[in-house]
Amino acid sequence: MKSNTNAYVRLHMAILLAGGTGLFGRLISIRELPLVCMRVVLAAMILSVVLAAGKKLKKHERSQVLKAMGCGILLSIHWVFYYGSIKAANVSIGAVCFALVGFLTAIIEPVIHRHKPSWKELLLGMLTAFGIALIFGFDTRHRLGIGIGFLSSLMYVFFSISSKSVQAETGLNSSHMLLYELIGGGAVLMLLTPLYALVFPDAQIIPSPRDFCFLLLFASVFTVLFFLLHLQALKEIPVFTVNLSYNLEPVYTITLAMILFGEAKELNFSFWGGIALIILSVVLQNVVSYRNVRKL
Repeated sequence: MKSNTNAYVRLHMAILLAGGTGLFGRLISIRELPLVCMRVVLAAMILSVVLAAGKKLKKHERSQVLKAMGCGILLSIHWVFYYGSIKAANVSIGAVCFALVGFLTAIIEPVIHRHKPSWKELLLGMLTAFGIALIFGFDTRHRLGIGIGFLSSLMYVFFSISSKSVQAETGLNSSHMLLYELIGGGAVLMLLTPLYALVFPDAQIIPSPRDFCFLLLFASVFTVLFFLLHLQALKEIPVFTVNLSYNLEPVYTITLAMILFGEAKELNFSFWGGIALIILSVVLQNVVSYRNVRKL
């Protein structure tokens, strides 16, 4: 029971850090693909140094490494879409679209694992979907950003399901799992960056000194520390509960974006109603999960 409680503490610490990650889409001026590429590469270097300094860097079987790297490719694609949504619209749009993860998980996970869907999970996920609809009021001004945000959520669902399965299958600890994911994602994005520069010749891909300072903070605290906490929690908490709990992330992100960037200056009833539904879905799922744990 104590270990499960600690897992929930780690999960919500990770969500707090995750709430700040969207801000870097505005703070860093370079475009989404080179931004994510540099974030991933720097994070991999930082984590490697940390593991080597602690003499915890180990070799693993090639098949285990490749599977973890495959998960990292899904993660990096999710990040590219996420920051693409922010660049195309704003921080609030990208953050709230990410709340669709819980609803999409309730639909996709049963198909992948070949079991009956949980109506309870579907209903809780639908609360989030209704919350998003209320927040945006079916506003079509940011169609591109919302569409890219949907793809971001979809890719994250595939990543979280795959990552949980691969970690359980390979037995990799959280730090090595993250390292291989970062290496896999970084390798693919490094290959894609020259092509991206050709397709979008006017896109800024070289960071300024200010951008680089933000990238270092982004890669260390908001990537390495964040994901270590996330992976540790994922080992003990159901993937649906983890994904639905991350619906709190846009609440933190939007609040910070309002303070720092002046987004969402006019907050109406629809906005607060949508946020209330998102929070309610998280609270209800965590209550259900806690009761299930107590029965064990």
